[in-house]
Amino acid sequence: MAEFLYIHIPFCVKKCLYCDFLSIPYDEALARRYTDALCGELQMKKGLAEELKAIYMGGGTPSILPDDCLGQLLACIAENYNLARNVEITVEANPGTLTETKIRTLLLRNVNRLSLGIQSFDNIELQTLGRIHDAEAAITSAEMVRSAGIENLSLDLMYGISGQTLATWKHSLEKAVALSPRHISAYELTPEQKTPLKRSLDSGKIKMPGEELILEMSDLAIDLLSAAGYEQYEISNYSLPGYRSAHNMNYWDRGDYLAVGAGAHGFIGGFRTINTCSVAEYLERLENGADPETEKTEISREDALKEFIFLGLRKTEGIRLVDARNFGLDLVAASDEMLRLNLIELIADQIRLSRKGQHIANTVIVQVFQNLGL
Repeated sequence: MAEFLYIHIPFCVKKCLYCDFLSIPYDEALARRYTDALCGELQMKKGLAEELKAIYMGGGTPSILPDDCLGQLLACIAENYNLARNVEITVEANPGTLTETKIRTLLLRNVNRLSLGIQSFDNIELQTLGRIHDAEAAITSAEMVRSAGIENLSLDLMYGISGQTLATWKHSLEKAVALSPRHISAYELTPEQKTPLKRSLDSGKIKMPGEELILEMSDLAIDLLSAAGYEQYEISNYSLPGYRSAHNMNYWDRGDYLAVGAGAHGFIGGFRTINTCSVAEYLERLENGADPETEKTEISREDALKEFIFLGLRKTEGIRLVDARNFGLDLVAASDEMLRLNLIELIADQIRLSRKGQHIANTVIVQVFQNLGL
């Protein structure tokens, strides 16, 4: 039974050049049909959930939905699910898609956390990414959210952008901190296959920053945000004390979560579920009372072990040795060489990546897999 709920909204004004998530151009009539279908799936699957501790509406751009659709969707959840007294309800939003009336709609339906996709406060970098907003719109949106009374604001930033310098990255970090969000995500840009960004990179039209500069940007984020009072609790995520994302923590802890919407991935009772990635098929199935789920796979023991290690080591607190032993793993022995190289640290009863290890996290984790015979 799940205590966490994820809802996927696939609509965007325009797809960003680096994005490989499921998203389609916004159409109001389609969005209204999709909202009705989501409510149908939520009603269909309410028996899979316990009292919900966190709800996360991601995308796409959830904030692009009409105000009444957002209200309808949140009302459907409240009517069909038991919510914990302090449930965390997050809605992702992009600058330029928020209005005061939309924020009031969210507040009236008890949304208490907004995640704002800013990525950069440099207009040239925003154009490189294909974002629809500029730096001024980002600041305006963040200030609008805070003045409306939503204190728990999270900002997304990105480094490793073509043309980005250490100075422009510092500028974005400082601008973000000045807006006093409770949470900041700072992601390294990864050129995904089949995206316009990757095609531009392969053709030589653009060039990504060098490895040394990327490492300097990563270190700058850790140092600057730490000095501002933000604790790094996962490789790419920082929060003020008490404001870690409940949704994200459950994911990294391999907790169960119910997922609804086109292309949504869920995890319940040791099974991974995937809904159809076709919005048209999703609508057709729900409008005919059928389940949109197209895949349900039981996680093998080997995959479960890999997930446990990969997700656990992404957290800065790392993995408790007692939890590793419960999985039948001797992580200390498997990490012997990396402990000597200061890529992994042993702190009391926790094993974790060092800052040096975070820089090459995937390489370190793959080596742990190999040492364990996974």
